[in-house]
Amino acid sequence: MNTSRTTSPALLRPRRLIRSSLLTLALAALLGSAQAAVFKDAQLEALQDAGKYVELEQLAQARLSTNAADPEASAALALALSLGDASDAQRIEAGAKQAKLCVEQHPNVAVCHLAMAQNLGQQMLNLGMFKAMRLLGSLKAAWIRTLELDPGSFTARVQLAKLYLTVPGMMGGSVSKAKELEAAVRSSQPETARPIRAFIAGEAKKWAEMDGELSAIKPGKESAMQDEIREATMQLALHHLKDGKDLDKARRLYEGLLRDQPGKAAGCYGLARVQAAQGQHEDAIRLLERAKTLSGAEDYPIDHRLGDAYLAKGDRVQARAAYQRFIANKRANPANVEDARKSLAQLG
Repeated sequence: MNTSRTTSPALLRPRRLIRSSLLTLALAALLGSAQAAVFKDAQLEALQDAGKYVELEQLAQARLSTNAADPEASAALALALSLGDASDAQRIEAGAKQAKLCVEQHPNVAVCHLAMAQNLGQQMLNLGMFKAMRLLGSLKAAWIRTLELDPGSFTARVQLAKLYLTVPGMMGGSVSKAKELEAAVRSSQPETARPIRAFIAGEAKKWAEMDGELSAIKPGKESAMQDEIREATMQLALHHLKDGKDLDKARRLYEGLLRDQPGKAAGCYGLARVQAAQGQHEDAIRLLERAKTLSGAEDYPIDHRLGDAYLAKGDRVQARAAYQRFIANKRANPANVEDARKSLAQLG
């Protein structure tokens, strides 16, 4: 088949769906969504929870120098190498080798398999669609094994459920399996079951039900639950934002995130999109510039939206610079990059 010619939209849609699914899974696999009691050791847990990967690596190395058979130190080193610098391919590769070593030496220790899942997620973010697809089975297997070894793991259960919901059926997705994961802990771990129900409702496009589940969750200070709330809220808010369906509801959701999680970029980014949709481009730019300084900014196409906002207010110079920055970002969502390229081309 000659693939050099224009591909029909009917063929492109499944590819885009798969690409979007893989990106979502890769982001979800990272520790931003997996910080619930990863380590039993208090020092290791405090460092990974704070995202202090340099210190985590140093402590893990020191522990391994005195006890090479320490499974938590081995897993901690794998995580530090994998997540310390997303742009450093050599460190991510070293993290993969360390995670593999951890699993081989400690096949019955859950945190080693969890570290493997984190590394696979990082690898998937840095690979093309087809290469990332090859890792999907390994990612699923890592989460399944983690949960088998630690049935009480909030992280493994929620991430595995999201994998089943996110991936198309032809790639191993299964809504029924996600429901089974929720039902198994509905009584024993209600706060684990509720976010899974929210994601199940979102997958079914039952937005009112999803909103109800989210509203009933007690956020607390645990980062893992906060991350799941943030992800689900962004999904729900985007539904209301698209095509201006209900900008007031979208605003309410984004404002709630900004109130409850002021150090995260999500709330600012979302509010900026509402402002832009309402023609308030100066306010949108202000919020987007603020979002760039907050944690998790790399998860959103901020420079793409900045380019759109500057262009809408007639500042072609700033718009061009923002689009160029975004296109140069190797981790940017390809769909957004395509749109940014088109906008940049129109600037001449």
